[in-house]
This record gives sequence, structure tokens and C-alpha cells, in this order.
Amino acid sequence: MAPPTPLLAVRGSKGLYMVNGPPSFTENTTFKRDAGKNCKAFTFSQDGSLFAWCNGEKVNIVNVTSAELVRSFDLPKAVCLELSPKNIILATWQAYTTANDGTAGVPNLQLYDVKTGKCLKSFIQKKMQNWCPCWAEDESICARSVNNEIHFFEKNEFNTIANKLHLQKVSDFVLSPGSQPNKVAVYVPGSKGAPSFVRLYQYPNFGGPQSALANKSFFKADKVTMLWNKKATAVLVIASTEVDKTGASYYGEQTLHYIATNGESAVVQLPKTGPIYDVVWNPNSTEFCVVYGFMPAKATIFNLKCDPVFDFGTGPRNAVYYNPPGHILVLAGFGNLRGQMEVWDVKNYKIISKPLGSDSTYFAWCPDGEHFVTATCAPRLRVGNGYKIWHYTGSVLHQYEVPVNEELWQVSWQPFLDGIFPAKAVTYQAVPSELPNAEPKPAQAYRPPALRNKPVTSSKLHEDEPPQNMKPQPGSSDKPLSKTALKNQRKHEAKKAAKQEARVDGSQESAPPPATQNVPCNPMPAVTSGDPEVDKKIKNLKKKLKAIEQLKEQAASGKQLEKNQLEKIQKEGSLLQELEDLELGF
Repeated sequence: MAPPTPLLAVRGSKGLYMVNGPPSFTENTTFKRDAGKNCKAFTFSQDGSLFAWCNGEKVNIVNVTSAELVRSFDLPKAVCLELSPKNIILATWQAYTTANDGTAGVPNLQLYDVKTGKCLKSFIQKKMQNWCPCWAEDESICARSVNNEIHFFEKNEFNTIANKLHLQKVSDFVLSPGSQPNKVAVYVPGSKGAPSFVRLYQYPNFGGPQSALANKSFFKADKVTMLWNKKATAVLVIASTEVDKTGASYYGEQTLHYIATNGESAVVQLPKTGPIYDVVWNPNSTEFCVVYGFMPAKATIFNLKCDPVFDFGTGPRNAVYYNPPGHILVLAGFGNLRGQMEVWDVKNYKIISKPLGSDSTYFAWCPDGEHFVTATCAPRLRVGNGYKIWHYTGSVLHQYEVPVNEELWQVSWQPFLDGIFPAKAVTYQAVPSELPNAEPKPAQAYRPPALRNKPVTSSKLHEDEPPQNMKPQPGSSDKPLSKTALKNQRKHEAKKAAKQEARVDGSQESAPPPATQNVPCNPMPAVTSGDPEVDKKIKNLKKKLKAIEQLKEQAASGKQLEKNQLEKIQKEGSLLQELEDLELGF
């Protein structure tokens, strides 16, 4: 049976509609377009079977395949929607308001039963950030943060708190993905000189620090981002400070920590200083990719021992995306960068294509693992709105540009469960496309009139570092060398080669002429002037002339020489004359 065609939901000033994914890219006729201009939010269920949206009057839930209305709720002010993993609960949030006399407002976070339409529970949730409760994949537990506690509910019984995890000033938590046993990562910020810490617990064992699966404490953290891998065996923690006290970075300071459920923890050592832009787990849960360092940024894949496996070198990038099967990776530079993307075959570490998605504010892989969408959306950018659907080989297969005076607000792929789309072999040949490559050519750098007829010289502030395989060679137990160690090794090798060359030159100068057969020949003594000062001058002159020869060879090979190096070459004639005069003197 052929796999289904993923749909792309599109929300903008012209309303809400769906587009059929590759290969047709036509508007889906099963889902009737909602032409209202007040569509504030939409969401798919995790398996992609249901679709919910709010049009400013009602919240509707439909079956994606048949477009049959499953349930409708009279919630005109709802601005956030979420369906639970098993499609049992609909969570909605609207802005919290208080009465004019200052009394507490009405609960603004509602949980509804999708089948019956009954409101199961209402909560007061003032902040939009982290508004939605978190469910385990089987919905056996649901958790939400309340003051200094995390409340756990079982089997969607929201009137009874089944468990509490109490930690002073706990500010964030993340439930693990996958099946039971369920785990939770919690973050407590430091105070009064005490460090911040992240702890991993297995539900429902919350009996103090000793019951934690793992614990990692660290300083320099105003906030953290916690990322579970798909198998729920480890968490990556990005610890950030708002201000870099050294003044080196506008973005504050970031450090990356690794914590495993078996109790192991480590600081991920990043060879280049600067901000951490993005960290993503490979869906296979055995490696992760980090984009970091001052521009041009580095990107490196690390294994579960936090050892570098492959370094992609440096480039204009600030984001990384694995496709669902995890065998293709995209490095991209969006936002204040020009949208350059690099598509890599992760298995063989070979680059597949380098498309350019100018002005993109959004990127997402299609569930089939072969296509992705880039979009320019408002309010981030209010001009040039639209989206493109690409094949990973760099071909644009479909493009939509929003008419003038209209806006595109959101696009999103219909999700599918794992295993629906099998991973296909990577191809390097660009797939055919009916659309021309309409990317504008980069503008030429301004050159003053005096330099326009002269050869172009490189004006890069930094030389890009090439990609490098960091895996130890088979049969070698050595760890990959760090950047500093590699630099020192190259210096040592260069010194060794220079010494060897000098030794060879010296032996050639002092070597006796070849002896004629049967004629005994005594070695000639080295010719000297008898004056040590003159000998020293001759030696220095020969050294300078040799250096000039090397500079001439570099110039012949096309290397751009500095001004002082060119001046050295011009002095060759006078140096030769001086050497000749000294040698003629004796």
C-alpha cells in the first residue's frame, strides 16, 4: 500500500486552507476553506487524524480524511489550542483578565473531552508561556507546573492530584517521550550563591535527591532549555545567562550539558567560543548536532560520550534540522543571515545540495523525509510573504507568493506516526522541477574605480574551516585531536620539515665533487675569508636570498603577497651585488 500524501495547512489574511503535499501541490477540496480573517490558531493531533482551529467565533475539530465535524466549542477568545496524544482531550487557552474591582478573573485554561464536549477542568493560567499541560504518550499521566510544585494527574482525572513533585523555586520541567516508565526532567534556578541544577526522576519516585536518576548542577544559568532524546535515555541542557559579564557576546553566555538516566553527566566541550544557536537530537537518539561559535559558526555532531564525530567546518548558519528518519541533515542560516542551506548525507558525511531560501522565517521537514517547506511569514516579515516546497536535492517543486497587501501567518505539515514513511536511499542527482531557479544572484561588492581593472583579491575577514571527520581511524584507539592540538602538530611538522630542508641544503653545499674512477681525491676544505665578520655577512645574505626565492615561488603559484614581501623581492639585485663584492674580496 502506497503511503498517504501529507497535507500542508496554510493560515493567513485570506483565511485557512490545506494544500496537498508532493507531488500534486493543489488545494485540498475535502477540507472546506475557512475564509474568515480572524483565524487565530490551529493544530493537528499527534497522529495527524484530527485538525482543530479557532476562527474568532468557534473552535472546530474535524476528521482530516473525511472533513467530518467531530466537535465544535463556543470559544471566540481562544488563542492557543492543543490536542492530547490519544486525541481524548482538547486544551484551550485565552488571555487572562481580571475584574474592574481587582477580584480574581475567571479560569482561562480549559480542558474538554473531545467525544462528549464536556469541560473536565478549568485552571487559572496567567502566562502564555508553557500554558499547556504535558501528557505522557499513552496519557497515563498529565503534569502542569503550579507555583513551586509540579502536579501530576492520572488517567485524565483532573479533580484529583495523584502526585506532587515539590522543589523550592522549580521553574521548568519536561516529560520524557515514549512509553512507560515515564521520566521527568526538572530545573531549579540557583539563588544566594547556590548553583542551579537539573534532576531526572522516574515517575512516581519523588522521595528527595536520593531518588533522582541523575543530577547535574551548574552556575551561570538564568534559564535553561531541556531536550530529551526520542528513546528517553538522555537529556541535553542548554544553560543561558541574559548578560555576558565579559562583554564578549550580545547574546549572553551559553553552556551545553549532557545528563543520562543512568546517572552519567558531562559538559559538552565546544572548540569555538561564542553563542550556542541550536542543538538537535538525531531521531536515532545516538548522536546530536550543535551549531555554535561567533560567525562564521561551527557545526559538530557528537556521540553519547560527548566526543565529536564529525565537524562540518564553519559557515553562515544558526539552525540545524534532521529529517524524520535521521539520515539527512540541513544546516541553515535564517533570520539575520541570507538563508543559505546545506543538505548533508549523515551516513556518508557528504554534501547533497546547497539551496538558498532567502528571507525564510520558518523551516519544517515533510513527514516523508524527502521534502521540506520554507516560508516567509508575518509578523516577522510583512513583505514578500509566501512559501516554497523543496526536494532535498535542491529543487523547488512548488512555490506560492502572497499577493500584495495580504499576509501569510503560519504553515504546518500534517504529522504522521513513526513507520508510515520508510526511509529511502539518498540520491545526489537533483530531481526535475518545472519551476526555474529564480533565486536572485548575490550583488557584487562595490569596487572603487581605481581597482576595477585589477584582479579581485580575497576580502574575507575569516577563512572558512573545511569539514573534518573526527572519528578515530579503525585500529586506532586515539581520540580525535582538538583544534589546538592539531595546530601544534602542524607547527611541529613544519619545523621538522624546515630543519630537514636546511640539513639537505647544507650537505649539498659542503658535499665534495664526485670522484673520478681510480683517481684518489681529497675533500676540499670549506672556503672562508678568514674574517669571521665577513663570513657572518655572507651567511646572512645567502639566507635572505633563499627567502626571496621562496617568495618568488609563492607569487608564481598565485598567492597574493604583502607590501613588505614585494619590497624584499625588489632588493634581490642589490643583495646579489653585495654578496659578489664580499666573495671577490677574498
